Amino acid sequence: MLPAMTASTPPNRTNAWLALEQHAQQTAKLHARELFEQDPTRFARMHVELSGLLFDYSKHGVVDETLRLLMALARERGVEEARAAMFAGEPINVTEQREVLHTALRASTDEGLRVDGALVFPLVQTELRKLRGLSDRLGRGELRGHTGKPITDIVNIGIGGSDLGPVMVTEALRPYWRPGLRAHFVSNIDDADLSHVLLDVQAETTLFLVASKTFTTDETLTNARSAREWLLRELGAGKEAVAKHFFALSTNVNGVVDFGIDPANMLEFWDWVGGRYSLWSAIGASIALVLGMDHFESLLAGAADVDAHFRAAPLEANIPVLMALLGVFHTNFRGCATHAVLPYDQHLHRFPAYLQQADMESNGKHGRKNGDEVVGYETGPVVWGEPGTNGQHAFYQLLHQGTRVVPADFLAAARSHYPLGQHHDKLIANFFAQSEALMRGRTLAEATAELTAEGLSPEDVRRLAPHKVFSGNRPSSTFLYDLLDPRTLGRLVALYEHKIFVQGVIWDVNSFDQMGVELGKQLAKAILPKLEGDAPVTGHDASTTALIERYRALRA
Repeated sequence: MLPAMTASTPPNRTNAWLALEQHAQQTAKLHARELFEQDPTRFARMHVELSGLLFDYSKHGVVDETLRLLMALARERGVEEARAAMFAGEPINVTEQREVLHTALRASTDEGLRVDGALVFPLVQTELRKLRGLSDRLGRGELRGHTGKPITDIVNIGIGGSDLGPVMVTEALRPYWRPGLRAHFVSNIDDADLSHVLLDVQAETTLFLVASKTFTTDETLTNARSAREWLLRELGAGKEAVAKHFFALSTNVNGVVDFGIDPANMLEFWDWVGGRYSLWSAIGASIALVLGMDHFESLLAGAADVDAHFRAAPLEANIPVLMALLGVFHTNFRGCATHAVLPYDQHLHRFPAYLQQADMESNGKHGRKNGDEVVGYETGPVVWGEPGTNGQHAFYQLLHQGTRVVPADFLAAARSHYPLGQHHDKLIANFFAQSEALMRGRTLAEATAELTAEGLSPEDVRRLAPHKVFSGNRPSSTFLYDLLDPRTLGRLVALYEHKIFVQGVIWDVNSFDQMGVELGKQLAKAILPKLEGDAPVTGHDASTTALIERYRALRA
């Protein structure tokens, strides 16, 4: 008899979870190829469309009973209630006692949400108007540097969510860049990162955006201070020149002022916007400046399309919910430790890296929300990927014939921004072929027949055929859309945001803090003063002590 469920019941002791464990064992030998052969309507039943974006999940080796049990798990874990709580502005970030309202940044209507007594919608609209004013001034050539020359280069200095989102979006939407403008991104504290950018810009025509939620992030402020010193040296000017070349994107007015940036040159966002969910806020200023505000607002509208879908669609036809539950099935019931994101679009070359942070920083947790228990199940797969077709010549060998099963997402547009001969058709042919090959595989009999038809000797056929066998049954989802424009990109990003949220609810982890990044920062502060001088190194393990001493010797 199954145990009675309570609010504190661990996810892996719920009725639906236990039923899924049994179901996974019973269906372990099902093959997706056979499921397609048995059911010609499989694709028709297992895809969802949203405003021209098609999500196909039919190549996952699941059956109707799998989906029924997954939906039961979602309901048993309170996904619908958690979704309502997020949109209602409840403080679901339990460790930091904060609301999670990145969706309010792209809302088109005022729903009366308040945080600390302040209406959220007017706050957001005020900052959007400020951002439009800045973007329009740049577009008209009115934004000028200290010497009067118009700005031609935007340098975003940030890290984590203050870098990965803006750089991913601007690269993805490169066809929409304003003529005569260039975007640059500096994130790494490695001096090479900033130095390479500064070699490529002119001080007189460069605007720096210092993007830091707290304005205390060491990497960002170190880079910003060095950029400030470079600017003043190149211009031969005093600190008054900073006002013409530096804007701040932050929640910390005092920190901005202390740095020397005029508070009039500050675009604000709020504590209820998590860093990795912040590209929709002032952190997206580089996007708005380089693309123009109309395209930035289209990006917001695309995300809002998905917010509406996520809130209203039944779980069974809800794309983020389906994405999340299929991921849970493969992670927790099929033993898959990683997830590949494979965009067949060179413009999306930073999309997998963006999703690494969005997913792994959100759900890479070992503790349940109550703080009293360590989870007894896997959370957060390793997310990775590379654009096709490059990846086919790098790691697809493991995807097809490796001993680990890697669920994958394939993404592509039906139309190219740069039609050139057969390039796009060949790209898409590979796009379709790879997901089909992962699902179908190749049997020994098929490999033998193909080699025989090629005229090989029986001995060579017997020798080579086993090496050409593909097990198939490798799960993948396909996202197909018309064109990668700002609205479509907004939809894609929001789909993954809500997928990550749903998985966090299923796993009972707080998807909106990142405590795991703090310990290394604390230790780095203790190590930094020991890197210079010759005082004995103490307070560390033997390995770290020896490495610090070797570093000091090498520098000397």
